[in-house]
Amino acid sequence: MKNIYKFRMLMSLGLLWLVFFAGVLGFKFLFDYEWIDAAYMTVITITTVGFGELHPLSPSEKIFTSIFILSSIFIVGYAIKVITEYILSQNNIGNLRQKKVQKKIQSLEKHVVVCGYGRNGIQAVHKLMAYNIPFVIIERDEEVVERFADDETLFVLGDASEDDILVQAGIEKATTLIAALPSDADNLFIVLSARQINKNLKIISRATEETSYKKLKLAGADNVIMPDKIGGDHMASLVVVPDLVEFLDNLTVSGENDSMNVEQVPFEKVCTDGVEQAIVDLDIRKKTGCSIIGYKSPSGEYIVNPEPSLVVKSGAKLILIGRPNQIESLKQLYNV
Repeated sequence: MKNIYKFRMLMSLGLLWLVFFAGVLGFKFLFDYEWIDAAYMTVITITTVGFGELHPLSPSEKIFTSIFILSSIFIVGYAIKVITEYILSQNNIGNLRQKKVQKKIQSLEKHVVVCGYGRNGIQAVHKLMAYNIPFVIIERDEEVVERFADDETLFVLGDASEDDILVQAGIEKATTLIAALPSDADNLFIVLSARQINKNLKIISRATEETSYKKLKLAGADNVIMPDKIGGDHMASLVVVPDLVEFLDNLTVSGENDSMNVEQVPFEKVCTDGVEQAIVDLDIRKKTGCSIIGYKSPSGEYIVNPEPSLVVKSGAKLILIGRPNQIESLKQLYNV
């Protein structure tokens, strides 16, 4: 709607300029006025201020001026109306949009709150969208919100370290928070605030400095990611074990192209009746073509390449690898 108002305002301004130039050209070339006199006659005619003519008008000049007055009255009146509506609409549109967004956020449950829509925040959002996971973005830069907000991307404008802003983003009903601001201090405040509001929230925070890692963990972050360190390790690994790294780079969790994919499946999806079973009895490889490469126990312990005899416990998760079509079969079979 805001774009419609803006278009109408630009169109009305264009009509005003068109009327002005039509008047100037008319007085100049039809009645041989000087340029300054033509502009003067055009201005006093459009504005209807009531100043006298530069000289007595001929019948043809009177006809032109009368038509010009009538047309300019309608165009100027329309322009004033549109410009006034545009000015008044700025706050109204913002309020209506915010109410609409807030209503959608209130209906969300088990969503992800992303704090900061910079480089890391954008990457996180793209991954969440690939998995159809609902999310809300908190961003303090109004220009960024104006540029990227739409019906699918829900923004809350404000400082994510403030409790009321986190509440507006539905932090109490969220499952995960991603603190992706460039400042470690800001992320630390966000983690502290979020953990106080929602004790069960999973918190993932970005960090720049090594010294911030322990502080963020103590503040309540479940995972602390250091993008710069990951990037450096990755580049060094390309020197030491290039083939292995390239293979791992081809593993994706979003089903892109013909690369291999990795997926995780919780206990309740593979054991729908709640009965704990051994991996060999689940026979996932035969059903979907995917291979189990990892097991996360209910206590959080990871086992790489688990034995077929390992019993999948309640609360555990299986990590599987397969080609895109195999992953798709896995998702359809277990409704992942």
